[in-house]
Amino acid sequence: MAFISKDFRSPGEAWVKTKEGWERLKVLECSGKRKRHNCEGSNCQDSGATQESKDGGGGVEYQVQGGMPPHYHITLRCTREIAGFNGLSEAVKRLDFRRSVRDRKRFHYICAFLLLVSNKGIASLPGSAQRQLLQMVEEVASHVNDSQQHLNVLRGLALKLDNIVDQEKQKCWGKPLGSTYLWQEHVATIKRINDVANQIQIREPDPKAKPQLHELPEECVREIILCIADHRDLESAAQAWDTMAKLVCEQRIWRELTRFHFNQQQINIILDLDKFKKMGEEKDWKKIYHQLRRTYGVNDDYQFAEVLALCSLCCCLFWPSDGHPCIMDQSPDFRQRVEEARGQLAKLAQPVPPAQFLKYFSL
Repeated sequence: MAFISKDFRSPGEAWVKTKEGWERLKVLECSGKRKRHNCEGSNCQDSGATQESKDGGGGVEYQVQGGMPPHYHITLRCTREIAGFNGLSEAVKRLDFRRSVRDRKRFHYICAFLLLVSNKGIASLPGSAQRQLLQMVEEVASHVNDSQQHLNVLRGLALKLDNIVDQEKQKCWGKPLGSTYLWQEHVATIKRINDVANQIQIREPDPKAKPQLHELPEECVREIILCIADHRDLESAAQAWDTMAKLVCEQRIWRELTRFHFNQQQINIILDLDKFKKMGEEKDWKKIYHQLRRTYGVNDDYQFAEVLALCSLCCCLFWPSDGHPCIMDQSPDFRQRVEEARGQLAKLAQPVPPAQFLKYFSL
């Protein structure tokens, strides 16, 4: 239950009652329409919201003004003047991770984030963060069931959750630490996720649909293969179809993959090795790629179509396709000074991969 009082110690937050419980209005301001019920007290007033309509049960539907895009201000370091705390649950809500699961550009980023959190251990997180993360995995299960894609991602997450449940049962005389009722909810959610993952059956495409993959000319299939950024997917594609196996063996495929992941300086260092100098002009780019991969490693961030960005001016995390309310947009004079100082505004936003995103929180 929310703290409703005019006491001077109250933070003065506006609270909204949703289907999932009470939540602060500032957390939901990036999520569109929400339902709330009439209540007494200053903390349940509609500050920052506009009344839309009234339902028969006494509830009032509110919509946040302005249509603010998903964003979250973080505290990078604490000083005497600035003391802040970054909450994972609040960040996940304000960045709209749950609905972003159904965005094809953000799906792999969200799943990579969930996998990293699962490896660290969900049980060590606060209760609200645990509930949010499991709801996101449940949304992943629903999306995979509807789209018939990325079944391996869902099964990997479900397996991680099963391992977490088994580990927690072995602690503290067979019972996990924390709220028993909350953990029962988590177990029930994990069971629903496993049920969805087990009952998914990939539907075969309509045999009458034209054109089919094997009917495409080799030039089209080659262009499809050139869009693959993971060598493991290339090897799997070669095992699926003879035509793809022939195209994957082409030097151009591995040369483009090498230039995509590594810069020219790294490539020149490997080419200067004796075993590659002996090849002459005809290079085996597959061997060169694997040598570069073992030497420098492959940046997994290339698999994400969209990555969270951090604004260096206002310390705000946001999705680049949606933008964010920046201090530079509110002050033309400040914007002009920034342009004179830095020249290009594109450098102000820095990409934030999933591993870096987790470092902003105390996990």
